[in-house]
Amino acid sequence: MTQPHQLMNYIAGQWTGSQGTEYIPVHNPATNEIMAHVPLSTTNDVDAAAQAAQKAFDGWRRTPATTRIQYLFKFKHLLEEHADEIARLTTQECGKTLAEARGELLRGIENVEVATGIPSLMQGYNLEDIASGIDEHMLRQPVGVVAAITPFNFPGMIPLWFLPYAIACGNCFILKPSEKVPLTMMRVFELIDQLGLPPGVVSMVNGGKETVDALLDHPLIRAISFVGSTPVARYIYGRAAANGKRAQCQGGAKNTVIVLPDADMEMTTRIITDSSFGCAGQRCLATSVAITVGEAKKEFRERMSEAALKRNVGYGLDPEVEMGAVITPESKQRIESLIQQGVSEGADLLVDGRDTSIKGYEHGYFVRPTLLDNLAPQSDLARTEIFGPVLSLGHVQDLDAAIEMLNASPYGNMACLFTSSGAAARKFRYEVRAGNIGINVGVAAPMAFFPFTGWKDSFFGDMHAQGRDAIEFYTEKKVVVERWPREWSRTF
Repeated sequence: MTQPHQLMNYIAGQWTGSQGTEYIPVHNPATNEIMAHVPLSTTNDVDAAAQAAQKAFDGWRRTPATTRIQYLFKFKHLLEEHADEIARLTTQECGKTLAEARGELLRGIENVEVATGIPSLMQGYNLEDIASGIDEHMLRQPVGVVAAITPFNFPGMIPLWFLPYAIACGNCFILKPSEKVPLTMMRVFELIDQLGLPPGVVSMVNGGKETVDALLDHPLIRAISFVGSTPVARYIYGRAAANGKRAQCQGGAKNTVIVLPDADMEMTTRIITDSSFGCAGQRCLATSVAITVGEAKKEFRERMSEAALKRNVGYGLDPEVEMGAVITPESKQRIESLIQQGVSEGADLLVDGRDTSIKGYEHGYFVRPTLLDNLAPQSDLARTEIFGPVLSLGHVQDLDAAIEMLNASPYGNMACLFTSSGAAARKFRYEVRAGNIGINVGVAAPMAFFPFTGWKDSFFGDMHAQGRDAIEFYTEKKVVVERWPREWSRTF
């Protein structure tokens, strides 16, 4: 990637140049190096992909499920064979550490593996003699042409939340990756090109807002998947619904963990440190708020301050680095301004990660781990998704008060409790209004065979990504009621 080049789209089984004329640079966040130029594709590019997908759909849906999954077995093998190469590319364009990039790709591959179970997962059900001589069957059939719009923070994993299930169910799939990190999926699609899929079954169109709107408006595209911020998720969900499409839109988060006095404080601190500062805080399951209860306050605060100060920040390809860069200089500026906003709103700045410069990477976009203490729950920042390595600390006297504070958030993506009390854990998981719950776990990321749930302003839709929800989303139910009177039937 030493010479910046213009990226292409993948449509109808071919690499093709965008019909648009505008390209934007793709930067390495740690070095500010331009790695490539990505096109801002037009409505015509989206139409070409949609038309190719529609042309391929009839043949693909008639392909037996047992045949469709053979492509996924080969895809899984290719991803595993090239995993390190793909992970290094993710680190270069996204900024996270190599270990984090390897981990996210592994979680993506798990979704490919689960999707190979489609011959069982896609099955319907039936009942004979619902009335005398009448049988009834429920069948699942593919939706048609579907699309996904994915974010910058997990360029390898999140597209694989959608693509394997979509095509395994018999749909044709169009991906619009984030224009900030298109290189990971470019490499993955080079592997897809080796699968021998029928042209049009899988396509990729790079671009920005015009490309997104074209996907949302195109009459041939029947379903939209999205992961990103809450304002954009709400926009995409509304526009998709207005155009008669089904949609699943994962939004933002302000994830809270509660630490009880009986928690194993060494383990708790280590786990929350990784949750808050892993991927530079740029993940929808990052811990943003930690509420200590009673006597947990002093020790937890001291341990977290020490852990934040010791976190090794730098270029993610360095094996000793524990946290990489944030995605853009605008993100760095936004995060630092929000830290200042917290101070202005009365928070105590225990650890200040602003104005970070890494030797040898002075042009990179780095923010060190930051701790804000005593941020008022009613402050604006307490309800703002920072999406950076910033942890706010709060303190209450009992679990009821902590749960009340947690539930007041407009978000409901993840919530975690650290304790050695089974009763406290049961109360927490029963009362907390969030979709992904962790008990002594800092990143409650569901396995591929469970749905990635989110509540309130963290999700718009009915069916989530992954697992059985993915099957529901990518299929339509057809109920058949049939009677074959004896006198109409041939006598054997």
